Amino acid sequence: MSEGLTHLDEAARPRMVDVSEKSITTREAVAEAVVVFPHDAWAHLRENGFTSKKGAILDVARVAGTMGVKQTSQWIPFCHPLPIDGCSFEIEPSEAEPQLVIQCRVKTTGKTGVEMEALTGAAAAALTIYDMTKALGHGIEVSRTRLVSKTGGKKDFNADA
Repeated sequence: MSEGLTHLDEAARPRMVDVSEKSITTREAVAEAVVVFPHDAWAHLRENGFTSKKGAILDVARVAGTMGVKQTSQWIPFCHPLPIDGCSFEIEPSEAEPQLVIQCRVKTTGKTGVEMEALTGAAAAALTIYDMTKALGHGIEVSRTRLVSKTGGKKDFNADA
């Protein structure tokens, strides 16, 4: 087995991790995705209050991100279906760059973490923003999807620490 890869068995075949012996703890994860816009598209979005013919872009992105969080185990093959205790989004326009920064925070009480749920939520929100704004030009870029932090489980993580 590859050292440290938990989704491989002794014969290096893919498998879902057995969490039956783990303790139930409160677990939380925050993930981030960034959507970068060409300057003309950014100006249009800001002038129009981040709305389009398709609706309120940031609100629809929050709904899509929440749906992504709840569907993660159906998208990622070895993710356990988890009860989601809480899910929230912060979507903020950058003052320095023509971009939206999306943060997805997910919380559960269980035997495994919610990192993949937070990452999926942030990515789904970012892709929804792309979909709702692509009429402004295909130079829009979804970038830097990353785990920002996680707590609970074996060890905590903070990307900014």
